[in-house]
Amino acid sequence: MSKSEQNFKNHAKFVPLFHFGVLMVGFLTVIGSFVHLYVSWWGTGDRYGASLIAVISIVLVLAGVFGRVFALKAQDRAIRVEENLRNYVRHGVLLDPKLTTRQIIGLRFAPDDEYDALAKKAVANNMTEKEIKMAIKNWKADEYRA
Repeated sequence: MSKSEQNFKNHAKFVPLFHFGVLMVGFLTVIGSFVHLYVSWWGTGDRYGASLIAVISIVLVLAGVFGRVFALKAQDRAIRVEENLRNYVRHGVLLDPKLTTRQIIGLRFAPDDEYDALAKKAVANNMTEKEIKMAIKNWKADEYRA
């Protein structure tokens, strides 16, 4: 997809192997480990081994989820800094401190000619990230978000 084709409807990143593959297999592993634990607990199976498998499967799923959350948080911080730099280069001042991180993330798709008015409107009307993105007329693509 070229940068000019990105817009509000298609800008979200979706990785099928992660969102369906890894997460689905992880959750099925947790369910399977609890079934195994249940059967072992009431039968003659190895309770310790079944408990260990259940705990490890939960930890692995949580590690995957937190890994994704932490990566997105780091990207959010980088976007905040990039947009502050963008505003500083253009106007010699940082962004309005009333802008939330989510609002700034929405503003990153706005081209320079729409940016200032949209930033002021976002603060004045307490716009959400989605509302900001929907208000952008000429989308500025961001191909680097994971």
